[in-house]
Amino acid sequence: MSATRTASQQITDEVTSWPGVEAGAGRRGEFAFKVGRREIGHLHGDHAAHFNFPDDVWAELSEQRRIVEHPVFPGRVGPAARRIENADDVRDVIEMMRLNYDRIAAPTS
Repeated sequence: MSATRTASQQITDEVTSWPGVEAGAGRRGEFAFKVGRREIGHLHGDHAAHFNFPDDVWAELSEQRRIVEHPVFPGRVGPAARRIENADDVRDVIEMMRLNYDRIAAPTS
């Protein structure tokens, strides 16, 4: 019999399967995902994910209502938050982590 995996377990299993991603506890109680020294996002338990996006990406995601302003940085473009309440949210958090991963991990030419 298999137990149901929590949102954070599902996200962690997927994101840490990508080459070069390391995960662990951060300084403020968050669980962060990094490529090298750069964070692609972090979780606060099973209920919230936080990211930092370039201004144009942030604007598009905000317009699509996929993110809201980061609660610590109201009014700032870049820092973002996403509630995690269901399976669709888990999938979308993974997709947004992947957006940052592809941007950060992409080889430069």
